[in-house]
Amino acid sequence: MPGIAEVFHAHFTEHAYPSHTHDTWALMILNDGAVDFALDRHRHDATGSGTVVLLPPGVSHDGRTVTANGFRKRVLYLDATVLPEELTGRAVDGPVFGDELLRHRIHQLHTALGHAGDGFEAESRLAFIRERLHGHLDALRPPRTPGREANRLATALRELLDARLPAGLSLQEAATALHAHPTHLIRCFKQTYGLPPHAYLTGKRIERARGLLLDGRRPAEVAAAVGFHDQAHLHRHFTRHVGTTPARYAGRTIRPERSPQGACSDRPG
Repeated sequence: MPGIAEVFHAHFTEHAYPSHTHDTWALMILNDGAVDFALDRHRHDATGSGTVVLLPPGVSHDGRTVTANGFRKRVLYLDATVLPEELTGRAVDGPVFGDELLRHRIHQLHTALGHAGDGFEAESRLAFIRERLHGHLDALRPPRTPGREANRLATALRELLDARLPAGLSLQEAATALHAHPTHLIRCFKQTYGLPPHAYLTGKRIERARGLLLDGRRPAEVAAAVGFHDQAHLHRHFTRHVGTTPARYAGRTIRPERSPQGACSDRPG
């Protein structure tokens, strides 16, 4: 559906996400339990059925269980057509909303997405969610900005890492290309994005791998396509980030049925 890159439902009892980033906004509600997370090195907690969490693109965050029963979550990954990236700083300042109506509307959208043929309803519900999120973000103070030089180097390194995602590059290659000392480059990147460059690169590869797995590609093929050494390398990092194996993630993906001509069909047969 336009505006939604991915939908992810999970139940975690012990899993802890390492620091990573997304290209998209992550809009999360909890079915039950509680989760503790850091966003841009500031810790937050989300508890209760009325809580909504919004994690902006490009900002490092982690996540971990709080109780023995863990937590059940439903996440919508939203692109920039729903929320523009210039609102990122405001979301960093206030990522948790205690908004029962917003939470209910997100629940309704998840329900609509689960039924083939309800696309118009889902688009309508997303429009109301977007409006309410804008209201929350507009009420927050302007974003914080890091030092200009640190931001410039960090942005340049991020663009370089994004461009070299499958092949990768060494720290010395990056430092030479950007005319900066390697340790200074790492410090600038971490100051701006909240995690070191190698962790960012791994997270980006995992994000790309998720998309390829959703498209039906085999894990071994995906590992090579996104820059992991082999399938075992992908398996180790993917499980650490997502909380399940690449094969299980791909096997549990729900795809729309298609007619012989390749068009989506509303019902089987």
